[in-house]
Amino acid sequence: MSYKIIRVDGKDDELTAQSFDKYSDAYDLLEELYGDLCCSDADYGDIPYYDIVENNLNRKNG
Repeated sequence: MSYKIIRVDGKDDELTAQSFDKYSDAYDLLEELYGDLCCSDADYGDIPYYDIVENNLNRKNG
């Protein structure tokens, strides 16, 4: 199973182009990039929101 990062607004960027073997790898990347914003007084209006989902491309139909 693999995981990918998606943007909540449906757009693609350099983060959504990546695939991760473990959920924790995707989470760690988002934490590294955006973790310091959770407790700041930053304006969140220009920051995209992300989610981590299973990469369904690796699933077999059947």
